[in-house]
Amino acid sequence: MSVSTAWAWGVSGETIGVMNDTSRSFSLRAAAERDVDALVGLIGELADFERLTHLMEVTPQALRTHLFGPDPVARAVVAQAEGSADGLIGFALYFRNFSTFLGRPGLYLEDLYVQPPWRGHGVGTALLRHLGALAVESGCGRFEWSVLDWNANAIAFYEKMGAAVLPEWRICRVTGAALEAYATAPPNGA
Repeated sequence: MSVSTAWAWGVSGETIGVMNDTSRSFSLRAAAERDVDALVGLIGELADFERLTHLMEVTPQALRTHLFGPDPVARAVVAQAEGSADGLIGFALYFRNFSTFLGRPGLYLEDLYVQPPWRGHGVGTALLRHLGALAVESGCGRFEWSVLDWNANAIAFYEKMGAAVLPEWRICRVTGAALEAYATAPPNGA
């Protein structure tokens, strides 16, 4: 697979692999347009878990456009319970970025979510490893994401998977009216 197409990781809806633990089986596949409504539902579950439902604005149409439109800006991998035609149990939504210091592309995981009954069954591990392999295959210099500081279980899980949590870095964000003000401010900052 070429670097230019590798980051998409598979044809939409293509099964990537089937995983089994002692009690449950699931498969990973590239998200397909038919998954949009279920993905929005899972994003709602994630927003509720993270206590951020007041920030959720995503709609199926917006997600469809940004994942499957003529100029997609993100990709998703979904986890599906084996034997279920539409039972999505988790997802990872990601996009490419770039490291000026490394001079190489990177892969940024925007969100990873696994439904509570499926946690501890290898779904999150499989999704992370899958994206890590994609990053390597695509020539990325890094694979990174953010985690809420109160989510001790996620932090421990990520560290166990080999991720370094960088406490010296802070996220800066401009959104809503502040973003509009950025766009209309004079270039000299006056």
